[in-house]
Amino acid sequence: MMPSYFFAHGAPSIVLEHNKYTDFVKNFAASTPKPKAIVLFSAHWEQTSQSISAVDTYETIYDFSGFQDELYQLTYPAKGERSITDHIHSLFSKHGIESVLDEQRGLDHGAWAVLKLLYPDADIPVVALSVNRYLSNEQQYQIGKALAELREQDVLIIGSGGTVHNLRRLNWQGEGNDEWAESFDNWLQNKLKTWDVEALFNYRELAPYAAEAVPTNEHFIPLLLAMGAGDKNRQAELLHQSYQFGNLSLSCWQFN
Repeated sequence: MMPSYFFAHGAPSIVLEHNKYTDFVKNFAASTPKPKAIVLFSAHWEQTSQSISAVDTYETIYDFSGFQDELYQLTYPAKGERSITDHIHSLFSKHGIESVLDEQRGLDHGAWAVLKLLYPDADIPVVALSVNRYLSNEQQYQIGKALAELREQDVLIIGSGGTVHNLRRLNWQGEGNDEWAESFDNWLQNKLKTWDVEALFNYRELAPYAAEAVPTNEHFIPLLLAMGAGDKNRQAELLHQSYQFGNLSLSCWQFN
């Protein structure tokens, strides 16, 4: 069974960077069976209705400004896969989750920056999925759980976001990691490894520095979605953890 994964996507420029995290992501495919398709939840596609992409070929969305000119020349023309789109639509319906098809939207940087590092040839079909910040954490988990059977069909499920993602607290020039960011991620690591969903659903009240680490929840949601897809076996493994700019968490979690 294909594991589900959470990948931090960091800043848009991550796709041009060379560091421990980008090395890890670039080498990921070499140690993992090639999936027949990728289903990806991006923190940067927010909708109040659960949206499922239904495009033939994706355009590349540059949903950022002020970065290197080179970044705006990159493309990721992945193909869609309508049969999987329809299957996801059916699975959501089966589990009482309302969803709609989107035949227009391309891939935002939360999707294509990670995918370009993972599979630079864009030769694997992709189905993009939106996130809804207004649902409860338990509802997020259940959305991921509804897609779990895709893992048995060699479909790779990815949540793309960031566990500590507070752009106002970034230290662009500093060195070292901020203690508050590490404290939150350490708490999170413990709860994920013990699969303590009750604590995770209530992280805002229970986790240290939750307000600093997760000022808005759209980047945290993909973690719960990917975790939900791993509900059957409930095994979580931290594959990588590092930081940029003092507290921007770059992590990868595998859910078996």
